[in-house]
Amino acid sequence: MKKALDVNNINPFLQSTMSVFESVTQLKLSVGKPSLADFSFGQPTYTITVGIVGQMKGQAVLAMDIEHAKEIASKMMFGMPVAELDEMACSALNELSNMIMGNTATLFSTQGKLIDITPPISMSGTNLRMQADISPICVPLLLDGVEYLKLYICVYEE
Repeated sequence: MKKALDVNNINPFLQSTMSVFESVTQLKLSVGKPSLADFSFGQPTYTITVGIVGQMKGQAVLAMDIEHAKEIASKMMFGMPVAELDEMACSALNELSNMIMGNTATLFSTQGKLIDITPPISMSGTNLRMQADISPICVPLLLDGVEYLKLYICVYEE
């Protein structure tokens, strides 16, 4: 297994996630305690994976409870009720990840680190388990002190 990304390179991921999420949903998140983690999700979960290529390689994964995914999609669609994660809701959530990771790439470019992103892949279900060759760093993102979503950073620098 490859070593996880240097801690100093986590900030652009967090900064982008926090600012883009707030501007799109009007919800202000706070950062929980980062830790090394695995990709096991027992509860109904929605994940969005974006590949990273260039001077850094790997994936970034946003994972959230299905109900939180519906709330976020609803906010992205100007309050339209989202009863299920249909094609439109999933498209909105995938676009959120595109915006976050595009902004992350821009932040890294200002540091002279060039990366590009792949199109997002989303998955939902119960008892999901994903595997990566890179140790994932998991950063819980909290809304009013309660975990709302998790950002997994599985990236290494060449």
